Amino acid sequence: MIGHIESYNEETQTGVIKYEDQYLEFHIDQWNSDTLPKKGDDVDFLEEDSVVTEVEPVAAYLTDTRAVKSSKIAGILGLLLGGLGLHRFYLGFYGLGIAQALVTYFSGGYGVMWGFIEGVLILTGHISKDAKGRPLK
Repeated sequence: MIGHIESYNEETQTGVIKYEDQYLEFHIDQWNSDTLPKKGDDVDFLEEDSVVTEVEPVAAYLTDTRAVKSSKIAGILGLLLGGLGLHRFYLGFYGLGIAQALVTYFSGGYGVMWGFIEGVLILTGHISKDAKGRPLK
């Protein structure tokens, strides 16, 4: 079955999986992966009589992620239109994009510097991932 990790406590080495309207507890002994479970991970699990017997991350979490977004496009958007947060929207950081536009509007344009600096950071590789954690091309 496919569920979602609602919480994981490293001290007790236990976690909770949400499956439909059920909450099932698991222990690290049932975990079948080299990486530790994290809140928000989708998992494939087996259960018998409401007791989890095996848990592992869904295969998408085990493979390397492919680059989808271009660092050149994001960098140029940051340099030219960074005050509007367009580079952040392009990378999927919608909250930051809105924040940059609001800072630019309410500060009389000082948010343009924020976007310009981030454009330089993107082009030099200091900002190198999109909102989903994928590397930039």
